[in-house]
Amino acid sequence: MANGIVDAYIHVIEQYLTVPSGAPLSDRFAESILLTLIETAPAVYANPADYDAMSNLMWCATMALNGLIGTGTPSDWSVHTIGHELTALHGIDHARTLAIVLPGVWHVLKAEKREKLLQYAQRIWGISEGTDDERIEAAIEKTVAFFESVDIKTRLSDYNLGSETIDTIVTRLEKRGWTAFGDRGLVTLEKTRLILEDRL
Repeated sequence: MANGIVDAYIHVIEQYLTVPSGAPLSDRFAESILLTLIETAPAVYANPADYDAMSNLMWCATMALNGLIGTGTPSDWSVHTIGHELTALHGIDHARTLAIVLPGVWHVLKAEKREKLLQYAQRIWGISEGTDDERIEAAIEKTVAFFESVDIKTRLSDYNLGSETIDTIVTRLEKRGWTAFGDRGLVTLEKTRLILEDRL
């Protein structure tokens, strides 16, 4: 249940939290899924036999990756690109690797994703006070707390992993020629390293 909740959440994020693109309806669709997942998660996690809660989770998961919310918007998928490496190397469940990587992406690309991070902070978590950086950091902390609320850990050290796995991942990406990926090619090998170092 926890994996399903977090996986659906980050599927939405990969299509939503990029750069403003003049697609307000797609943004609102994405935000409605995120809000419903936050609202539904406690009931689903506490009791998977709760039909109403589970049916809402499944509807969210369907809408998260059926192509609708990506209409008119750029997508990212850098969290998935890095997360897949952690699964391949260490057998960590897919959703759990995404929960590790996402906060690092946001910390490292805070300037590049500033507008959408501030929109996310306001519309999803109701954060409207403080400087831009304070609001963004508060939104990241709220997101991490949401993942942790369903016992999804968000640091490499939670899985007994250290800097050696970062070297391996960067080398694997370099060998494939994946040297600039994600939204606008923002995630370079150097930034991949910084993202993972943020999550030690």
